[in-house]
This record gives sequence, structure tokens and C-alpha cells, in this order.
Amino acid sequence: MKVFVTGGAGYIGSVAASMLLDAGWEVVVFDNLERGHRAALDQRAQFIEGDLRRASDIEQALIDCRPAAVMHFAAYALVGESMAQPELYFTNNTGGAVHLAEAMRKAKVRRLVFSSTCATYGEPTSMPITEETPQAPTNPYGDSKLMCERMFRWYAGVHGWQAVFLRYFNACGAVGPRGEDHTPESHLIPNMLRVALGQTPHLQVFGDDYPTPDGTCIRDYIHIHDLARAHIMALDKQADGAFNLGTGSGCSVKEVLETARRVTGHAIPVKVMPRRPGDPPRLVADYSKARDALGWQPEQSTMANIVRTAWAWHKAHPGGYTAPA
Repeated sequence: MKVFVTGGAGYIGSVAASMLLDAGWEVVVFDNLERGHRAALDQRAQFIEGDLRRASDIEQALIDCRPAAVMHFAAYALVGESMAQPELYFTNNTGGAVHLAEAMRKAKVRRLVFSSTCATYGEPTSMPITEETPQAPTNPYGDSKLMCERMFRWYAGVHGWQAVFLRYFNACGAVGPRGEDHTPESHLIPNMLRVALGQTPHLQVFGDDYPTPDGTCIRDYIHIHDLARAHIMALDKQADGAFNLGTGSGCSVKEVLETARRVTGHAIPVKVMPRRPGDPPRLVADYSKARDALGWQPEQSTMANIVRTAWAWHKAHPGGYTAPA
């Protein structure tokens, strides 16, 4: 069957598209290449360059392709940027999703797997986070994704869709030729590796006085291979509803840093900065629903494997996709 992958030139979407092809699916990638990368595209996929913000682009593409399902990855995903420019996130993420939903309705596509986020939960007061944890986003990025979930849920109920919302935690790692290349880069692991590559002098750590064992924030890190595999399993199982994707445990910033030092052999100097407003001490997923309903487990998400695969990719692509070594 044919799967239509929006954002299939992006960090996670490109891996999912390649894994779908390996599993025997026919794949159409739809991407505007604004933040995705042509070099990340799997050449076996059909590629349509288009923009979700233009309703005619996505409507024509879906009507022409008539896929069995849509995997929707295309979105902006930088929390800090969303705080500074919320209009970007509601126009692109939420507005683009409205155009996608309407195009799906017109093309009679009734299966959707949506790349959502734990940012829809905001700052929960209890851990681990389950799918029943109240969703109260604290930034426009999380709010834009929650608006998408709510809209897709209404379309699913009214039009008889199967809709899955995969709320994942900290995506990281690399898969072969596909890795993390964002501008600007705000994620911890690639910023550590930039120090190890000699591209920046030190790593900024935002706060070391949290109520955690070593004083730094704890997050649930999940390898992009595991994330992509969950999307395919959701299709195979014809699942419905929301699922958290995480490991059920977390690593502190200092624990990730020590792993990066061992893997790279670099000291990775640190400069401690003030806490960032709104950073909770600990965010960890309860993924038991995905385990029970989808048969999914995080298989490649040990911190050693995450850092090892990311380091291999960054050494091969020190300038990102545009300037490989």
C-alpha cells in the first residue's frame, strides 16, 4: 500500500520513510525543504515538493496520489523560537494541519499517524507521564501540536478516520546516513558533539541546582529508529488514539555529558548558565500503552547507542547535510 509522508525530508520523517520502503510500502514524500534536506530523502520514494501552508499544494498531491494512509511529520519544532515567534507555529503547524485534514477529507484518505509531542503536557506535577496526564502546554510549539490533535480527533470522529497521535519525548541519535541537522540547534546531544568536533568552545548547561540527584534536569531520550518504528507499527496494527513514546526512565544532563565524553574521547568543557524559565526538573514517559497495544519497545535507546550513532553521523557530516566531510 501507499503511504504519504509529510516532512519526509526531515529528521524523523526521513528515517520513517526509509523504513517504510524497507518494509515493502510504497512511499510518497511531501516536503517544502525549508527545514528538511534533499540529501536526507530516500531515492526510492516519490518526492513532491510542496508546502502545507498552501492548501492547493497538499490537496492536489493527495488527490493525485490516493494513498492508503498519511504520516504527518511536517512541523516547526523549536520551543525557544515558538516563544519568540508564536505566529510561525500557529500558521505552519496548526494552519498546515487544517489544510492537510481538508485535503484528506476530499481525497477520502482515512488513516493518519500524527507526529505529536510530550510538549502538549506542559509541566506535569506527577511522573511518569501517562496519556491521561492533563495536557496544558506552556509554549506555542506544544499548543500548536495540541490544537492539531484536537482537530484531527474531531475529523476522525465525524469522518470515520483511524487517527493515531504519537507523543514522543526527546528524539535523538542517527540512523546510517540520516542524522540531526537543525538551524539553530537547541538540542543537548548535537550541541555536545559540536564541542567535541571543535566547533564551539564549551557546552552551555542551563541550571545545576535542580532537585535531582546531580542537580541537572532529567529527560527521557528516545532514538529516532525507535520512534520511526512506532509509526510503522501503528499503521500495521491499525491503531487509534494517543500513545507516549519514551523509555520509561530518564538521564540527567550530566549523565548524557559523561556518556558523550566516553564516546568521543573529548573533555567537552561546560559553562553553567542560569535556569531557563519553565524547565521542569524531570520529564519521563510511561510508554506501557504503546507496549501493550502496539507491541512496541524502545530497542535502540540506550544512551550509549544514542550518542554513538549521533557521533558517527556528526563526524561524517561536520557541516550538516550541506557540507559532508
